[in-house]
Amino acid sequence: MMEINQNRAPIHEALEQFKYRRVVPFDVPGHKHGRGNPELTSFLGEKCVGVDVNSMKPLDNLCHPVSVIKEAEMLAAEAFGAAYAFLMVGGTTSAVQSMVLTACKRGDKIILPRNVHRSVINALVLNGAIPVYVNPEVDKKLGIALGMKREQVANAIKENPDAVAVLVNNPTYYGICSDLKAIVNMAHEAGMLCLADEAHGTHFYFGENLPVSAMAAGADMAAVSMHKSGGSLTQSSFLLAGENVNAGYVRQIINLTQTTSGSYLLMSSLDISRRNLALRGKEIFKTVTELATYARDEINAIGDYYAFGRELIDGDAVYDFDPTKLSVHTLDIGLAGIEVYDILRDEYDIQIEFGDLGNILAYLSIGDRMQEVERLVSALAEIKRRFKGDPSGLLTQEYIDPIVVASPQEAFYAPKKSLPIMETEGHICSEFVMCYPPGIPILAPGERITKDILKYISYAHEKGCQMTGPEDARIENLNVLDL
Repeated sequence: MMEINQNRAPIHEALEQFKYRRVVPFDVPGHKHGRGNPELTSFLGEKCVGVDVNSMKPLDNLCHPVSVIKEAEMLAAEAFGAAYAFLMVGGTTSAVQSMVLTACKRGDKIILPRNVHRSVINALVLNGAIPVYVNPEVDKKLGIALGMKREQVANAIKENPDAVAVLVNNPTYYGICSDLKAIVNMAHEAGMLCLADEAHGTHFYFGENLPVSAMAAGADMAAVSMHKSGGSLTQSSFLLAGENVNAGYVRQIINLTQTTSGSYLLMSSLDISRRNLALRGKEIFKTVTELATYARDEINAIGDYYAFGRELIDGDAVYDFDPTKLSVHTLDIGLAGIEVYDILRDEYDIQIEFGDLGNILAYLSIGDRMQEVERLVSALAEIKRRFKGDPSGLLTQEYIDPIVVASPQEAFYAPKKSLPIMETEGHICSEFVMCYPPGIPILAPGERITKDILKYISYAHEKGCQMTGPEDARIENLNVLDL
């Protein structure tokens, strides 16, 4: 049995040893340590392409790890307080889908909030499970969806005793947390699994005075986006599982969709980043929280902006709030969030995470410094001075309750026809429409198209939201069920 020592990074160590052996490569990848692609080597550097290698005995195999990858997973499990951890190289999308595909199969019901990332509903398209949506309440001023109320979850469980799992966002994109411990207890009492989408909650495992993490709350599985707040390379993630989950079955599910050519760049970045957070996470996220708190205070002092925080906590729909999140309501300066997003990028060279119809999110994490925060605050003050307008007539709603008519799989694969989008009212959608980021569907397969939804899509498009999802890349036509 391996000694658990968080100072170690076994994949990184094995790659370092591999480099010094000067192995002659008669395997893939074809660039052969960068020699065959000098332009790529010049761009990424010899160190990087030199460890872009294939699975082999000394480096283990992601599909069936027995040595260094297995050790890295055991270290990750201990660091996150999980029974098992799986390295994921297809992003948190892949982790979320593997979690949902593990928990349910065709015809099974799963209880979940409707403001989930598209990856959750994509998994339902793949496996034919039936969503039972708990429609979150909306903060009327901010226009954002809140967490799941305990009573809503209890009612959904009572009305659907045959459901197999409950899924929770921990936190939402905006930093809002549901009462995860209570939901875990309700799910377990009903014989259901509790799953957590923690794409935006990696830091909960390592910081202090932050909302509870899924594993600490007793959840059965969690998808953790290490590349977001944890500092690893884009597309690298962890899937965590508790004692009640069959780890061998989870591995089989992961191997249904995950690549057989796992990237050692991504895996070593997970390994090194886990070590960094295990050793230094408390101080790192203390600094991040302090930066976010400072930024909130400074932005609120500008006036008209509202950088919201823990004052929203009500003990139920907003059970807790992630203080590292810098979410800012912009409508009172007369600009949609997406307009502020565009101005920041185009005129101030500041790239924030996203803007929706009423809010922006500046993602603060492991690599941020005070000088960048000061620059953002100054830019927002100047944008107010230069662009402040009349807020009347701006749409506020970020979330519209869906009318679900058919399961996502049924609708996605059903006979369909394409109609001009503004002629689809009353029809049942057979594809996704969303602004990305944040990637929460405005419409998902199986939902009825209403006047309010079409108004929202038109307005979001006009304001400059990046719309994705439909087969028609121009979003002029929409596929609907051909009934």
